[in-house]
Amino acid sequence: MTSQTNRRDLARQTAPIPCYKVEQLPAKYGGDELYDWLRTAVADGHATLKETLEIPPREARSWKVPAGCLWRIVCHVGPQVADMNCWSLDHPQQERFYSSKTRQIHATHLKRGDRLWSGFPYLRPMATIVEDTIDYGFDEDGAGVHDVIGSRCDPYTNWYMTKQDNNHCCHSNLTRQAVQADGLKECDVHDVLNVFMCTGFTKGTHQYFTKPSPVDVGDYIEFLAEINLLVSASTCPQGDVSIACGDGDKEPTVYPLKIEVYELKDSEHLTSKGWRPSPMNGYSGNHVATSSASELLEYRDAP
Repeated sequence: MTSQTNRRDLARQTAPIPCYKVEQLPAKYGGDELYDWLRTAVADGHATLKETLEIPPREARSWKVPAGCLWRIVCHVGPQVADMNCWSLDHPQQERFYSSKTRQIHATHLKRGDRLWSGFPYLRPMATIVEDTIDYGFDEDGAGVHDVIGSRCDPYTNWYMTKQDNNHCCHSNLTRQAVQADGLKECDVHDVLNVFMCTGFTKGTHQYFTKPSPVDVGDYIEFLAEINLLVSASTCPQGDVSIACGDGDKEPTVYPLKIEVYELKDSEHLTSKGWRPSPMNGYSGNHVATSSASELLEYRDAP
């Protein structure tokens, strides 16, 4: 038996090894008890509604969430999914949501208690999911809800598939909002959290698939902002994603979604329980390079 064969057999016979142990990551400031309290803070009257807005069908809208505040994406008319981006409000062109690292740390689909992590060199929690009324888990096909495995639908892939322009896909929606409202560029739009989407990989071909979203009127997902955030979301033109992208024979039904931003009535409650905004990653930033650490950190610390 050759060494190459031995390596093939070793791989096939070894049980999966999770790359990251979540318990080794920094614990949530304030602990699980605080986050359990946050789960019902709105219902229990501990938070005040500060802003509400509606994302029209096939459009995007953005909003700001100060650290320590909550926001919800609410299904209030009909089953609809959303593609969500997050940036640091203090330096949006440098720090944004890092979907693949979030996937590596947590899972292909996010649940209550999971955190949304930012990219290098910051790599810190941007937000934490404090409530998810769908609580879908995984079904027998391996599908889950709120995925970080699929990117946003975009006009470039659509052009290859249909040879037609589509200016109301999620990438275009997010780009219009970023450029027109937030002073950003198309390159600042990034891979998303697919809110309410029910997705997975086929067992035979391992292809990305979708199912009709299980979201119903009254469902919502709620987040705690761990730093000052700029958030944007697009109501996907695929509606509940029960129709494949590029299928010109069927027209999806698309609904609006509602955004709610809440502020805790007791502004000191979080800090009294040990919570504080996420600090920047503690890595020195030197990379064992000839340049000084201060030069390499200049990008990270830029305003």
